Amino acid sequence: MTPADVLHPLSVASSLLHQTDGPFTRELLLEPSGFGLGQLPSRLQPDATTTSVCGFCSTGCNLTVHLKDGAAIGLSPATNYPVNLGMACPKGWEALRVLDAPDRATTPLMRSGRGRLERVSWETALSTFVTRMQNIQREHGPESVAWLGTGQIATEELAYLGALAKFGMGMIHGDGNTRQCMATAVVAYKQSFGFDAPPYTYKDFEESDVIVLVGANLCIAHPILWERVLHNRRQPKIVVIDPRRTETAMQASHHLALKPKSDLVLFYGLARLLIEKGWVDDEFIAQSTQGFDDFCRHVAPYTMDVVTERTGLTAAAIEEVAELIHQAERSSFWWTMGVNQSYEGVRTAQSLINLALMTGNIGRPGTGANSITGQCNAMGSRLFSNTTGLLGGRDFTDPQHRSEVAEILNIPIEKIPDRNSMSYHEILKGILEGRIKGLWVVATNPAHSWINQDQARDILGRLDFLVVQDMYHSTETAQMADLVLPAAGWGEKEGTFINSERRFGTIRKVARAPGEALADFSIFRAIAQAWGCGDMFREWTSPEAVFRIMQRLSAGRPCDFSGIDGYRQLDRDGGVQWPYSAEHAPDEQERRLFADGRFHHPDGKAKFLFEDPRPMPEPPNKDFPLLLLTGRGTAVQWHTQTRTGKSDVLRKLAPERIYVEVNPQDARALGIRPQDQVWVESRRGEIQAQVFITPTVAPGQVFIPMHYATANRLTDAVFDPYSKQPSYKACAVRLRRVG
Repeated sequence: MTPADVLHPLSVASSLLHQTDGPFTRELLLEPSGFGLGQLPSRLQPDATTTSVCGFCSTGCNLTVHLKDGAAIGLSPATNYPVNLGMACPKGWEALRVLDAPDRATTPLMRSGRGRLERVSWETALSTFVTRMQNIQREHGPESVAWLGTGQIATEELAYLGALAKFGMGMIHGDGNTRQCMATAVVAYKQSFGFDAPPYTYKDFEESDVIVLVGANLCIAHPILWERVLHNRRQPKIVVIDPRRTETAMQASHHLALKPKSDLVLFYGLARLLIEKGWVDDEFIAQSTQGFDDFCRHVAPYTMDVVTERTGLTAAAIEEVAELIHQAERSSFWWTMGVNQSYEGVRTAQSLINLALMTGNIGRPGTGANSITGQCNAMGSRLFSNTTGLLGGRDFTDPQHRSEVAEILNIPIEKIPDRNSMSYHEILKGILEGRIKGLWVVATNPAHSWINQDQARDILGRLDFLVVQDMYHSTETAQMADLVLPAAGWGEKEGTFINSERRFGTIRKVARAPGEALADFSIFRAIAQAWGCGDMFREWTSPEAVFRIMQRLSAGRPCDFSGIDGYRQLDRDGGVQWPYSAEHAPDEQERRLFADGRFHHPDGKAKFLFEDPRPMPEPPNKDFPLLLLTGRGTAVQWHTQTRTGKSDVLRKLAPERIYVEVNPQDARALGIRPQDQVWVESRRGEIQAQVFITPTVAPGQVFIPMHYATANRLTDAVFDPYSKQPSYKACAVRLRRVG
């Protein structure tokens, strides 16, 4: 780099593009067409294997990558990794195939005067990004630009994006698509425990006597975790609480098919019953919790008559579950999106936390109030995306927290915002109101996945400048963009993911990104230089260098992982769960939290938190008499199918067309037959779907898998008041035959 380059940030950024892209480094000025692809790391032989954590769900399975002549040719599940123990779901087996899709974004694309996305150079893309974003800020203020991130990129990339946007570019507002899956659990844990701390390890599936699964269809959503359940030799009772008779419910010993969104009433009724019978752990409650007496008074009105009437369950079924919990030495409570994606999800999650606390089922093998994460790195996003929480699980509004981060990063404290960001839906509202003019979307697809899809697309269409950074140019959001930045995907870069049980695992670069696509890390680094704030990130030279910075940020925090000896230890030890501090590096490979009965509130006690249930925002009525449920469709589909839809194998294993599950009783009343085409209508839109008649949905309810492009045209944009998470799971619809 010449002295003159220092005066020209864009020139510096261009130089970086020609020098760095993870471990596959070489001078690209000697190979202009490579643009960051590089060569295989020297540690890999032409015919060898390496390992990488899977990039789909939060389970965090480890995959063995097989190489031939220096190229990745196949995958198999790692046999000695403590997460998956030699197993993988179909998505994991096909992870390499989705990299070869013809719609990969291989060059920067910019919308021309003719309204089409056309190829431009990286230099032009960076110049356009910086010029237009800075012009918007100058004209409308620093809060007029924002970003939406993801739980799909490496933790180190998340930290870089969040620090760059807030500290370097002056953006106040940014959120991630983890708002759609995990915000409820985050807030529930923070309020109850004092920190976002999922307490469990996957081994607890194998050590429970009673496993309670709420709104969680493990068989298809997290099949490897279901395999862990099957390893349990204690002959556990499995209780599934779900309106649908899901694949998991079919395998359970008990299925409580309650009315949709009556969970909170049920769990308050269970708590009342346990209290009434004296089936609580008085010693644990006294030593490790606060607020139990108030909780007892709160649940007193939830008598059996009230609970059976509002849930549709029998008294015998409820009493049997209470007795199972009481008699078991070890009960564990697990939930996923059926709880989180709700207008009252935080209090519902906390009603499960309350059951675990009052019975002493936490901190011991086979116990816990356990939220199973959604995306592969939602946990990394929760701790280090720097969106609605400051790096390392800190708070932007806490002066001490801001001071700590400023000192660790050696930046002026004034660069750190002293207030929280808007959440995802508030950012979209800001666009609608004209307060936000520029948006940077990284590795997510809100034009497909956000609730009330037609409204979301209308809002995105109002932006002055929309930038999408993604591995595919064909996503619904990329097709709306003014600028598309081509990103490398899983398998084409390196870093770490953090899975549901708090385990760091490494992802490895085993394939070359196509064309001029770059790792998100390299794009962020180039943008920092082009923006003129590159000096702030002079230490952020590689993913592992950022991992070391994150370790410093974690030291002394509940998520302390300062004792990990870099990526080498993560590879050697089968990943490492936090906490793992430099002062106390435990030997156990699988560890749970709160074994000492101490939590993260100042007094060391967990809180009982509760609130009266809210009415369903949009119950069925005579015009829209059916209740729409949404959720995972099959084990081979993932979210918006942006990746899984690229695999020939996975496409063959799932229905090609969108379908709606209808109860036989409703089908007869409507004159609908199997395979008929119907219009499914809500107050927001209508879609066409094929009928699948099945008793697995109750009368008065229908179910549509969330993966199909049109599903969210129907859903209602309502949100939990505490987590701001969308309520995807219940809205009123009607059916009518096509033609």
